[in-house]
This record gives sequence, C-alpha cells and structure tokens, in this order.
Amino acid sequence: MMIGSIMEETQADVVTENISEAADSLFSMFDIVLLAIIIGAASWWLVKRNNRSIDSLSNIKSYSIQPTSIVIQSPTDNSFVKKLQSSGRSLVVFYGSQTGTGEEFAGRLAKEGVRYRLKGMVADPEECDMEELVNLKNIPNSLAVFCMATYGEGDPTDNAMEFYEWLQNGDADLTGLNYAIFGLGNKTYEHYNEVAIYLDKRLEELGATRVYELGLGDDDANIEDDFITWKDKFWPVVCDFFGIESTGEDISMRQYRVEEYEDAPDRVFSGEMARLHSLKNQRPPYDAKNPYLSKILINRELFKGGERHCMHLEFDIEDSKMRYESGDHLAVYPINNTELVEKIGKLCEKSLDTIFSLINTDEESSKKHPFPCPCSYRTALTHYLDITQNPRTHVLKELAEYCSDPAEKEKLKLMASTSPEGKALYQKWINEDNRNIVHILEDLPSCKPALDHLCELLPRLQPRYYSISSSPKEHPNTVHVTAVLVEYQTPTGRVNKGVATTWLREKIPSPDSATPLTVPIFIRKSQFRLPTKPQVPIIMVGPGTGVAPFRGFIQERNFTKVEGKQVGQTVLYFGCRKKDEDFLYQEEFLKYRENGLLTLNVAFSREQAQKVYVTHLVEKDADTIWNIFENGGHLYICGDAKSMAVDVRNIILKIIQEKGSLTEEQAQVYYKKMETQKRISMDVWS
Repeated sequence: MMIGSIMEETQADVVTENISEAADSLFSMFDIVLLAIIIGAASWWLVKRNNRSIDSLSNIKSYSIQPTSIVIQSPTDNSFVKKLQSSGRSLVVFYGSQTGTGEEFAGRLAKEGVRYRLKGMVADPEECDMEELVNLKNIPNSLAVFCMATYGEGDPTDNAMEFYEWLQNGDADLTGLNYAIFGLGNKTYEHYNEVAIYLDKRLEELGATRVYELGLGDDDANIEDDFITWKDKFWPVVCDFFGIESTGEDISMRQYRVEEYEDAPDRVFSGEMARLHSLKNQRPPYDAKNPYLSKILINRELFKGGERHCMHLEFDIEDSKMRYESGDHLAVYPINNTELVEKIGKLCEKSLDTIFSLINTDEESSKKHPFPCPCSYRTALTHYLDITQNPRTHVLKELAEYCSDPAEKEKLKLMASTSPEGKALYQKWINEDNRNIVHILEDLPSCKPALDHLCELLPRLQPRYYSISSSPKEHPNTVHVTAVLVEYQTPTGRVNKGVATTWLREKIPSPDSATPLTVPIFIRKSQFRLPTKPQVPIIMVGPGTGVAPFRGFIQERNFTKVEGKQVGQTVLYFGCRKKDEDFLYQEEFLKYRENGLLTLNVAFSREQAQKVYVTHLVEKDADTIWNIFENGGHLYICGDAKSMAVDVRNIILKIIQEKGSLTEEQAQVYYKKMETQKRISMDVWS
C-alpha cells in the first residue's frame, strides 16, 4: 500500500509537468486562464453531484504517504537519551516492578553510580521511548541496567509489558548498547525469573554487549542478599570495562530534599494515589492511580470454630462502570495501623501533623516526589509508606548515622555490610526475628532518625491483591473476596498483624450507620480464565482460600446450566482442617453437588490420625483426571506456590506418565503442550 501510494504520487507529478510544458507551448496566457476556469467549474459541478451520494464512497480506497521506518530514532520529549545528554549522565537504570522492589533496586544502583564516575538516572520503561536504546551508544561510556521482575506465569510487570513486546516483535540493531540485568523472581514459581532470562538473551541477539553476567534474585530465599552480592561484583567489572576507577568514597546522598510548611498550602494530599481530591470527586476509569472508593456491603466470618478468622467481603461496584470476569483480582489499598504510626512519631520525636514535601534533587527526573506531596507525616506513614516490612540493608546503613550509641551504630553498619558476619546477623536479627522499622527503633533507643529521611527510605505501601470469589454473571454489581486474617507472634514476643486483613476485619457494615464503610479498590485483569466453551470439562485444585476463584467459576457454570445450556464436567478438590471448623462455602458447594453441577472432593487434614491433603485425593483420582485430559479438559491450581502447587504438578506428571504409558520426558512434553494450549493455569502465591 505504501509503495503504491508513492508511485501514484510520482506519476501524478510527471503528468503535471507534462501538462505544464504543453500548455506553455500551445496556449497563450489568456487561453490558459480561460481553460483553468472551465476545468474549475467542471470540477465544482462534479464535487457537488458526488456529495449527494456521499455514502456510496465508503468503498473507495484512501491512500496516504506514510514515513518509512528508520533505524536511528530522533530524540523525543520523553527521550531518556536527551535527558542523559542534557544532564551529563551516562548510566540509565530501567525497572520492571509490580511491588516496588525492582524500582527500589534501580534507585540504589543509580545512586551508587556516582562512586564510579557514572552519573545515573532511574527510568520507567512505560514512560520512555524504548526504541531509543539504539541511540544510547552515542553517549560515551553509556550503560543501561535493567532491574526486571517476573510476574504471574512468566509475564513482565505491567510497566514493562510494552517494552517486552517490542523486544519480542522488533528487530532493532542494538550494536553498541552496553547492558547488565538483575532479575527479581521466586523459585517457588515454575517460570522463575523468565523475563530477565529472556531479556538477557534477546538483547544479546540484537547485538548488544553484556557488560556483566545476569543476576537472579530469589524472593523465596533472600533477594536482598542476592542483590547486594551481585551488585558488589558488578561495579568492579563495570570499572574494568570502561577503564574507570572508583572514587573510593562511600557517598551517602539524599535523593530528596525536605520542605516543611508553617502554614498549610492550599493543596494538601490526604491519601489520594495521584489526583488531589480523587477520593472525594470520583470519576472513571478506575485503576491503580485512580482507585474506586467502594462501599463494603457484607463482611461476615466464614470459619465456624477455632482461633483463626476468615472473611467473606462484598464490595459495591454498581456506580463504578468497572467490569470484571471470573478469575480476575481485586486490588485493595489498605492503611497502616494507627498505633504503629503514632509510635514512629514518638520514636522520631516529631509532630505527625507537620505538612511537608519531599522534592527530588534531580531536576531531570520525571519522579518529582516519592509519594503524593505535600502531605502530613501522619498521612505519609498511614497511606503511602510500608512500615511493617523488614527493612533492607541500605535503610540500616542510613539509620546507623543517627545512632548516638557507638555499639548500636556498629550493629547497624555490620548488618548493612556484605561480610559473612553481617549477612548472618541481618538474616537472624531482621528476617528471622521479623523486625519492622518500629521494632528496630524500639530496640535501638539511641537511633533517632530525621522523620523526613525515614520517609524517603521506606518503600511505598503496595495494594493487596485478592482472587475474586464471585461471577459477574450472578453478581454484576458486587465483587466478592475471601481473605484469612494474618496475625502471628514473632521470636521477640511481638504480635505482627497483616496490614490489609487487620484493617478490613474492623470494617463491618451496620444498617444503623448513616456513614458507609469504604475501601479504595480497582480490578486487575488476569489470565486465569474458564474455557470459552462451557461444555469443556474442568478440574480445580484449591485448598483453603485457594478455592476463592473457583467459587466464581462454579457460580458462572451454574448460571449457564440454569439457562439450559450444556455444561461440562466440573470437578473440585478442596482441602481444610476440619469439616465443622473451616470448610469454606460448605452449604453452597453441597447445593451445587446436589443439583448435579459439581463433583466435590474434600480433604479434611486433621479429622483422622494420618493427615489427608488435596494431593492425596488428586493422586487417588488418576483415572478421572486422565480421562478429562484426553477429552480436552482444563486444569486449574490456586493456592500455595511453595509446596501444594509443586506437589500437585508432580502428581499430575505422574498420572500423565502412567495412564498415558509415556516416558518421563514424554509426560513433560504432554504437560507443556497443555500449558501452551492454556489448558493448565495457576493462580498461586508464596
């Protein structure tokens, strides 16, 4: 189409030139003017006639000249290359982050670059023209580092999706691009660090130069240790590669400067994610930056006994214009415990009502503030900062400077170091003893950090994601969630509580209350989907709250069945401790079994001397499962990734091998083919 358009335009130019030459030789100026008037009048008449039947032109082809694709990209307004050049930088650190850890690691690398004469910049691929990677070689000693997390079933994070697809589908010449990659993953998941591994391989295929080996961080073990171990070997290799030397200085630089206000500004944030007053003046579409303030309609206890608690919550979305499908996730923005927030204010000896702003010292950065500013310290600690996470080593390093007791200072500095003793102490005192920032300040009383600096150091409070436990076919105006209350005692004798579940448990609606209880939410789409044809048989394995999305699946199939349509075999394997204690949605599932929709298999692990789990039931039903597979059935697994999901996968492979009379290798191929066909899906967590 493009080549044809260019040829037609070229031919038109030639014809015009020929007419012009003929006119000069055959006609006088008066004749030419007269001829032009006649042609113009005829053209006007034709256009007017054609306008009467404009609809008939819909089938006529339209041609336009399109620019041809070129390898060299010119700098654009959102050009990271332009920003690097204008600010005298040569290091750019991109991040693909779903929970904030990848972004945090990227920031630490960019900050440390100054020690190695590489002034750095952190960049979000979603906000950059990533095709400009081809131009990075034009900057001397340039280096692109990628801190990329793998999310879901081997998928890139939301902010890295477009970049990932560009790499998959494009064939840019990246010769001259110097790069290094650190991946963030979890070994309990099948697709461990798949995004980082692919990115490393693909960049090399496109001609880029790997400066240092791929680093793989395991969040199931100690991703902080993995990162600092990789980082400390990375910098010397970078120095050798570029022929530069470290300044030798252990620079501690603030990324943000603080500005406190005696008189409150007109615009002060109070918990909004992006737009000021967005929680008061709501307008769609709703997403992570613009959550919907949903009313909680129902909050009821699901467990019938014991000391544990499990909530069934129903959120109102009737006026939100939000839509969901069975298998999607509901994101909830929680707030921190008021008692913990107040403790931080007292331990730091600072009024939490003070209004402040943290302003990026890097004027070229697109991230002007670490969270919405200005706001009060109370708002920052309540809505924007994670105060319950185990602090990472770089935080301890900064806290050490605020200790007046030399022993406490040395303890923090040791844990922040890369020495074996330091790593062991960090693992024991921080991770195993499960200390958060409040506990550290309590146990090291001479440590009195500036609260604004602490707000800069702490990571962002992230939304909590829950598998939706309802079907829009039966519940188009509400979203249901099933959540176990998180509460446990640590080795120090303290009781740690889950941020979101503790907050949600207190939100029990009352018909007598004039003020509704609300929660900021948004829907996150998932690939965890029922077959498009309801007659396809399905197997669902979901112990505990892993049954949540399957309640939605079963509701949807029941709706289809009530409509009189054919529904395939629907098999559920559920597990809990005791029938009369934690059998979730017992009455509902028994009803579905009675009406012939559901084949229900339940493992009660503690009702007999020898424990029975869902894995035992799956193994026992080998013939049924193999028959469903051979008839095009789908398998769904939801729940614990570390043990349950791995065990189920191994049992399924054993069933395929034995019932299909296959070798172990052939069984693996069969399983992989089912995954490729989207006939095996997992929604798991660690």
